[in-house]
Amino acid sequence: MKKRIAVVPGDGIGIEVTREAVKVLQAVGQAAGHEFALTEFDWGADRYLREGVSFPKDAREMLRRDFDAILLGALGDPRVPDMKHAADILFGMRFGLDLYANIRPVKLLHPRLTPLRDRGVDDINFVIFRENTEGLYVGMGGNFKKGTKDEVAVQEDLNTYKGVERIIRFAFDYARRHGRKRLLMSDKSNALAFGHDLWQRLFHELQPQYPEIESRHLYVDNLAFQMVKNPAQFDVIVTCNMFGDILADLGASLVGGLGLAPSANVNPDGISMFEPVHGSAPKYAGQNVASPVAAILTVGMMLDHLGLGQEAQWIEDAVRAAIAEGQTARDLGGTLKTSEVGDWIANHLAKSPARARG
Repeated sequence: MKKRIAVVPGDGIGIEVTREAVKVLQAVGQAAGHEFALTEFDWGADRYLREGVSFPKDAREMLRRDFDAILLGALGDPRVPDMKHAADILFGMRFGLDLYANIRPVKLLHPRLTPLRDRGVDDINFVIFRENTEGLYVGMGGNFKKGTKDEVAVQEDLNTYKGVERIIRFAFDYARRHGRKRLLMSDKSNALAFGHDLWQRLFHELQPQYPEIESRHLYVDNLAFQMVKNPAQFDVIVTCNMFGDILADLGASLVGGLGLAPSANVNPDGISMFEPVHGSAPKYAGQNVASPVAAILTVGMMLDHLGLGQEAQWIEDAVRAAIAEGQTARDLGGTLKTSEVGDWIANHLAKSPARARG
């Protein structure tokens, strides 16, 4: 199998952890006999400061035409205070490629990583689906009398029938395909009576089409409470853009932090983009100390999306082995450098797929 992957390392530690993720991807290719044709793009702060280019005008069409997936590193650099380049690149992909489903697994890989008492790997294993192209993140709004004591700031929350229906359906379909028996939709319709009433109506409209899935609703504040109190009750969660952003980071804290948090930004009818959700951590850039685990797990999500589920499982199992044996960076209790973590996981995979499976 041959797959064409666009690689955008980004800024700061993004460059370093993406390098290790690519190393692991190549190890999987060698172990499984697949060819991954990688093309790297230097979209990031350095190029923006040098040439004024963030996301080239022809980039969206080129990505659609020439690639099967995009691997994106972290973006952000203090030399660009307004982070315009990061917004151009990230939103250029997210909105321009209509990547409407943000997928964030919340999966505990080792019991010692969770801050919750008496919780094991069987208790924390669910997936959050975040609507990725609407809500409060569309940038609709404005200021009146900005900078004065009479300033008014308005931010619009955009919810459309098309956008809400397709993310709820996508989450139901995922639950059905993956044998997950419970789905929860979360909103704040008791306070947001217009936009989130639409979420309520479409959720109840779709429920009967998936009778084998137990589906229910919680307000977002109660959901946050329940995620900490009893995460074992959840299989699939679907919610709006802002709530999904917040809840997914809360979920990451339950399994060991953002250094273990991969994500997918999916358009099932086109190219999709995969990124770890941690930041670019400029103060650690170039020190070879950042953990590449989130980026490596992101490669696993990408392979699964590309139909290589077994190879994705190899990566997860190799990461589990690294954590169990203490072969990690300091954020997970180890002493290895960024490159050494990548080497260990790549070597584990290279020894044989059979060993990588466990």
